[in-house]
Order: sequence, then C-alpha cells, then structure tokens
Amino acid sequence: MTPDAFVAIADPHRRYLLEELRRGPKTVGELASGLPVSRPAVSQHLKVLLDAGLVSAESQGTRRLYAVSGSGFLKLNIWLDQFWEG
Repeated sequence: MTPDAFVAIADPHRRYLLEELRRGPKTVGELASGLPVSRPAVSQHLKVLLDAGLVSAESQGTRRLYAVSGSGFLKLNIWLDQFWEG
C-alpha cells in the first residue's frame, strides 16, 4: 500500500522539510539545523515523505541529497483540482 500523501503532509515538521526542499536540494544535516529534532528524527520524516512519493533522494558520495518530487505533487494537485472544476 502506498502511504497517503495527505497523511505525510499533515505533520508540521514534514511541511517544514518540504518548504525547505522547495528552495533546493538539501542534506539531512542541512534540514536538521532548522528543526528542534534530532537528525534520526529528520531521517524518519524524510522516509515518510519518500514513501509517499513527495520527495526524492540522490546519493552523492557519502551524502544523500533530498529534493521535492514534482510527480508526487502533481498527483496531489490533480486530486485537489477536481474540487475546483465545474
């Protein structure tokens, strides 16, 4: 079962992560510096976003860069748009 994107974005820490990633790809360390939670907690939040298809990850050497996944948000937009169509 694919995790629900709406459940994933319900958490304020995950929304913060998405807002940060909207500005550009970042590492866990960069993301953790703006939150009052540990790096492992940030990694867990990122896993939820990854599983929901809202974030992608790319390995670069010993680092993983996280970025917003446009295709995951496209699915959300398509679902939401049905409520604005006549």
